[in-house]
Amino acid sequence: MLKERHISKAVRVALSGLLSVSALGVSFASLAQETPDQAVDQTEKIVITGARGAPRTISDSAVPVDIFSAQDIKDVSFTDTNDILKNLVPSFNLNRQPISDGASFIRPAQMRGLPSDKVLVLVNSKRRHRASLVQIGGSGTQGPDLATIPSSALKTVEVLRDGAAAQYGSDAIAGVINLHLKDNSEGGSINVQVGQHYEGDGEQFTVTGNIGFALGDNGFFSLSGEISDQGFTERAEQPCEDSYCLDPDDPRFLTGSDFDTTVVGYSEEAFLAGLESASLEGENVIPWGQPNAEAVRVFFNSGYDLSDTTSLYAFGSYSDSESDSSFFYRFPGNGTIENLRLEDGSLYSPLSLFPGGFTPRFFGEIEDVSILAGIKGEFNEDFTYDFSARFGSNEIDYRLINTINPSLGPDSPTEFNPGALANEEFQLQADFVNYVEVGFDSPLTVAYGLSYLDEAYDITEGEEDSYIDGDFALSDPFGFCTDTDSVADSTPTAAGLAVIADGSSLDCSNEDDAVYNVVGVGSNGFPGFSPGFSEDFERDSYAAYIDVSSDVTDTLFLQGALRYESYSDFDPELVWKLATQIDLSDNVGLRASIGTGFRAPTPGQQGTTNVSTRLPNGVPVATGLFPASSDVAQALGAEELRPETSTNYTLGFTADLAGVNITIDFYRIELDDRFNAISTLDVSSDPDSGDAFDNFLALEAAGIAGAASIGGVFFFQNSFDTTTQGFDLVATKTFDWDLGSTVVTASFNYNEQEFDSDPSAVLNEEDTFDFINNDPNVRGIVTARHTIEDWHFLVRANYYGSYENFNAGLVQEFDPEIFMDFEAGYQLTDNWNVSLGARNAFDNFPDRGVIGDASFGRIYRSDSVVPWQGGFYYLSVNGNF
Repeated sequence: MLKERHISKAVRVALSGLLSVSALGVSFASLAQETPDQAVDQTEKIVITGARGAPRTISDSAVPVDIFSAQDIKDVSFTDTNDILKNLVPSFNLNRQPISDGASFIRPAQMRGLPSDKVLVLVNSKRRHRASLVQIGGSGTQGPDLATIPSSALKTVEVLRDGAAAQYGSDAIAGVINLHLKDNSEGGSINVQVGQHYEGDGEQFTVTGNIGFALGDNGFFSLSGEISDQGFTERAEQPCEDSYCLDPDDPRFLTGSDFDTTVVGYSEEAFLAGLESASLEGENVIPWGQPNAEAVRVFFNSGYDLSDTTSLYAFGSYSDSESDSSFFYRFPGNGTIENLRLEDGSLYSPLSLFPGGFTPRFFGEIEDVSILAGIKGEFNEDFTYDFSARFGSNEIDYRLINTINPSLGPDSPTEFNPGALANEEFQLQADFVNYVEVGFDSPLTVAYGLSYLDEAYDITEGEEDSYIDGDFALSDPFGFCTDTDSVADSTPTAAGLAVIADGSSLDCSNEDDAVYNVVGVGSNGFPGFSPGFSEDFERDSYAAYIDVSSDVTDTLFLQGALRYESYSDFDPELVWKLATQIDLSDNVGLRASIGTGFRAPTPGQQGTTNVSTRLPNGVPVATGLFPASSDVAQALGAEELRPETSTNYTLGFTADLAGVNITIDFYRIELDDRFNAISTLDVSSDPDSGDAFDNFLALEAAGIAGAASIGGVFFFQNSFDTTTQGFDLVATKTFDWDLGSTVVTASFNYNEQEFDSDPSAVLNEEDTFDFINNDPNVRGIVTARHTIEDWHFLVRANYYGSYENFNAGLVQEFDPEIFMDFEAGYQLTDNWNVSLGARNAFDNFPDRGVIGDASFGRIYRSDSVVPWQGGFYYLSVNGNF
């Protein structure tokens, strides 16, 4: 096996046309060209992410790196890049959140237990722009949406599992994902896949493809695309809680403590008949599951050699997708469907529109655009340059139907446009690499560069009906009753006497009279963005870095990096990193690194606002998220946000023993001033509710419309310090048999987190427990691919360890789970093959939830990283030309 400690100058010069040095990463280099779906087939894969300028082998890298070839990507039956990574990298996790505002459409991911905004995503070694969505609650992550990148565009994927902020900039605390695009100048591929879940729902149809064109004799243009259509799934049952119960076999049926049968227009017969249309999807009023989704995505990659030493390059993308999902069901008496006293003194209830209650249906249309262009080349064989400019934009436009603005009473529409969110980035980059002979075993590689980044986050105002506070946002809106300290002492005003004379049942001395009812403001489920919270948040930043590395001797590699970044909204930061790799023998090596990092809160995280229905105490209430700098949050004790800082340590071992390639890497990430939402603060207009009433007064003083209808408030803070530690184990072995060849890859991650500071000032008991215990500590993936003549067979096992969930003083422990995937394929002709497979072939599900986080119709914990959709079977046809 080839075991070079460094690449010779002749090879380095030959590779220089393939290398794209960037202040945010460097592209992969390979000693062989590939057809669009051909795996990288060489003795050792060559990488340079993690060590700038000079390519290295995986085993010689000073930091842990995974490279996945086109064949590895193709062997994962998913087409969503998020799901592909989840099935290749055990420390990369993803969950499905069916009722979580925009997170239903842009799924939050994590790596090594840290959210996606602490993982830098690169495309062709250039930073990928962020999505417009700030995840509500929890870590409030705002990272790139990997789903906008069609898998058909990917040539290879490189995952650097190490802190790298000193090399690549803010966000690279947990690692770097570098997606390398196909660069074919001819040929192409197409894939058609159809499938559905064992439950008979979630039908999926996807067409992906790629085609390459030559640009004269010296260039290429590679175009990839994807069209997909996905149906919703329902993993639910009719909800039955103490607050309301729709199960006719339960003694609580229609008699929950919050279920109000006195709402005008209510009759059991009409209500039961109306239940069938309460939700626009599914058999139950809350159809928990994946959303309906459809998308069209395209990505191009191009390059042109102006000379032997100078090249132009450009790549870009366009993605348009739409998804829809449900919110919680609204039942009579839940603060939304209430009796209201109209201006003529008569009574009104939304049951006149929705006789069985209603479940708001939420739509998100996401448009994502990116373009990058640059020029790279050599001043001479020891001095290279790369100049580039990029623009990226992601916008999500919301729509809401099957709901009301309760405060508008009978004047409320049932369809709303609550506004839009947009994130834009523009960056200029200049990067240089010098190779200097200093007497070491290899030349000293000196990479350095400058960057300018402009970021903007825009909250677009919704239509007026989606946020306006109507008459019924206030008690007694028409002045029917006298304002006294006690309702019992209130008497009708002249206006009240007039409606009573006309036959109204108004009773000012009865605190339960509808005249005193206050209901929510804005489109129920997702109130629109009002003018006061619709604005642009902008900032810019400058960066300079230097990265020096060399093989000092035949067995010792050293690397050091410094990076300085200055933000217009935060103090400057200087971070550093040191790394080394030592050969103990031809087949065994040690590697280690230590470095510091930081992540500045994004403009979106600093400015986002939202009022939605959440379950802070196991009961749905309207809950408001406000910026930390807002009057509301400041009145409740919020502090201005500041950057997170980190210190990363890794220690690794690499070996090639008896044909088994093994790497094991231990890591420790100490993260200070960690960004997280505080636990929801209760809000109540009841003067006897203590702190909750104080919070209500703070909202009123800040001029928040409909403060009396808000049940909770939270905001983001630099909440606490944590340590994340664990290890990754990867082993690969090829077996050659008389009946074909088998490649087996086993990867394993153990990860745990702990608090380094007391979180009790910002997190309640439940959130503190769940922060540490909600996700499995152990994750493993074993994949075996066997080929024999025209057949291929694939088996994959996904293992999730045990985990725990806390609610209302109870703890539920969930058992470990194994999900098995199988695929068999046959090569029909030289250009066409067909595959039949099953994901989660044994239709395995996690344990049913028995405490609060699996409530209101949920059978499984919907926020779990452990899949809960059940088995899925598919047929795939692939062509190459």
